[in-house]
Amino acid sequence: MNTAEDRTSAPVRGAERLTCSLDELVERAGALAVAGSRHILGITGAPGAGKSTVARAIADALNGQATQVGMDAFHLANEILAAHGSRDRKGAPDTFDPWGYATLLRRLKTNGEAVVYAPTFDRSLEESIGSAVAVGRDVPLVITEGNYLLLDAAGWQECREQIDEVWFLDISDGERQRRLLRRHEAFGKLPEEAEAWALGSDQRNADVVASTRERADLIIDLRCAHSPETFPQA
Repeated sequence: MNTAEDRTSAPVRGAERLTCSLDELVERAGALAVAGSRHILGITGAPGAGKSTVARAIADALNGQATQVGMDAFHLANEILAAHGSRDRKGAPDTFDPWGYATLLRRLKTNGEAVVYAPTFDRSLEESIGSAVAVGRDVPLVITEGNYLLLDAAGWQECREQIDEVWFLDISDGERQRRLLRRHEAFGKLPEEAEAWALGSDQRNADVVASTRERADLIIDLRCAHSPETFPQA
């Protein structure tokens, strides 16, 4: 596979940069999980940065004080994408419903309902499943992850308004693309299809996400003592 050369991240103004372990991120997120309140933490980064895996690990470590809700559940259905002629661009900003995502985040932030049922995205089906994640009123922290939490565009701006902090996971292109290859192959793509997707649609989306990095509250270089397989997700 011909991957882009690993790049050194350019200095970013206005955002704190932190090199840390996952345990340190759990501690930092725990400070937002204040009983009797509701905070929303956003985790963003390019495809393959490890957003879903990190969000899930933090939620698990906080042991009932946090729930994970993903942006990917607001993918437009494959049937709609096919009708729009955008099935081969699935994952681009216009293949999502940001207004629906913003509405969910607003309900979660307001926390006026006993339980909010959020959708989830099933990668084996490549479709969303409604009302799959129950978020009770007593959960103080909601962790939401996705590519476009910092995108300066209609719909996405309304999503950002509901999120208290957004953390950007920053890794090299080479490692990120290797993770994407493993993920695509794990979900049934042939090696050549996986490479075409990782270096095509995924890379175009990664370039869009990279342009939003300066808007993050925190840019994270995550130290990981585990093998790369620890982070196969988005």
